[in-house]
Amino acid sequence: MKTPMTQLDDETVRSMAIGAVFSDFGGKINSLDFHRKDDLLVTASEDDSVRLYDIATAKLLKTTFHKKHGADRICFTHHPSSVICSSKYNLDATGAESLRYLSMYDNRCLRYFKGHKERIVSLCMSPVNDSFMSGSLDHSVRIWDLRVNACQGILHLRGRPTVAYDQQGLVFAVAMEGGAIKLFDSRSYDKGPFDTFLVGGDTAEVCDIKFSSDGKSMLLTTTNNNIYILDAYGGEKRCGYSLEPSPNVIIEATFTPDGQYVVSGSGDGNLHAWSINKRNEVACWNSHIGVPSCLKWAPRRAMFAAASSVLTFWIPNDSNAEPTRMDTEAGVEAEHPSQ
Repeated sequence: MKTPMTQLDDETVRSMAIGAVFSDFGGKINSLDFHRKDDLLVTASEDDSVRLYDIATAKLLKTTFHKKHGADRICFTHHPSSVICSSKYNLDATGAESLRYLSMYDNRCLRYFKGHKERIVSLCMSPVNDSFMSGSLDHSVRIWDLRVNACQGILHLRGRPTVAYDQQGLVFAVAMEGGAIKLFDSRSYDKGPFDTFLVGGDTAEVCDIKFSSDGKSMLLTTTNNNIYILDAYGGEKRCGYSLEPSPNVIIEATFTPDGQYVVSGSGDGNLHAWSINKRNEVACWNSHIGVPSCLKWAPRRAMFAAASSVLTFWIPNDSNAEPTRMDTEAGVEAEHPSQ
């Protein structure tokens, strides 16, 4: 599985194939995230589990269960064994315990973050400091600091809010009702957005935003399965793709680390890859797992992960070897009472 990141080309992208399969989840995988620097992946699933994987060896390192709050959106902090996880249960009018800062090392909740009164649908960590953001169906975006319980800032808006930091942590984007994307300076967001982009002709809600690693492009995925790549500076649409509808499943798309390709799921169970510069489809694969609800490319490797109720690792296919199937549990722990 150890496939270091080199410059990608069409041939390498076309050769991507399943290298490992993890099929022992008790429900759909809600979200997944790669660590920015270490070879680690974390998942949050409908079976209330949080699972940590070594992606270099395709090994499940640890599983913890969170029956009291559930496990919905998840992202790594800068520490390789600490994550932020949003709750699925016990969300009430007080917004109690809607987010948890968890240590995977010793299965402890390090801090609760209270405020959101409905489900969190977007969660991201600043790449440069201890700030993170969450967007909720309560029509708010909240800005937090890992070191303190209190919310640091609130943006109230219409629609389903989606949030993302750029790769330098200087700017964050918020998508809201009507397909509007507002850009904020992360150091002075209280002054309001410094720019607003509109995806012309598409008023579907944006359910995911990603910035390319070079900061030049922005990837938008909408609830009606359209994908757009925008110029991150001027907001001009560079290209767009329409995918098969996927009732009840929100698909995800991802940049490759070099920002040259986009990979996406689709409602027909296929995965697609496009060259951004050439604006053509490079590859189409059967996902073998139905419609993937989660899809991310590893930051430093020629590898991506796709997940439905099954997790798959995709790597360049340099042999005819069968995919590695890994269903054994490693380090399973029940939650502490406080979780």
